[in-house]
Amino acid sequence: DVQLQASGGGLVQAGESLRLSCTISGVIKDDYCIGWFRTVPGRKREGVSCIGRGDGETYYADSVKGRFTISINNAKNTVYLQMNSLKPEDTANYYCAADQRSEIIVTSIGWPEYWGQGTQVTVSS
Repeated sequence: DVQLQASGGGLVQAGESLRLSCTISGVIKDDYCIGWFRTVPGRKREGVSCIGRGDGETYYADSVKGRFTISINNAKNTVYLQMNSLKPEDTANYYCAADQRSEIIVTSIGWPEYWGQGTQVTVSS
């Protein structure tokens, strides 16, 4: 049984940084992409980023390119999202997710096969 646990959210000022962690329990195969989407009440779910578990290939939404960096430590079964130059519009509940199709996570064209509880990120102006 796969479980994804996100952590690391908090309250920061615009321009500051945060690092989110996603701890994986259970087995996720190498052909899966593991990453993040975010939600804000009243707005459409937005994909953020994902990384291939086996090949380490990374994918980013245009809104975060150049500011966010995703990485994976397979030995620790953990995926990280380093978020720099945060903006108030990055304020959201961030969820860790996994799916065989990267576009499911990054473009939110469908619901991922796995996702866990979110962690709140609030960026003040």
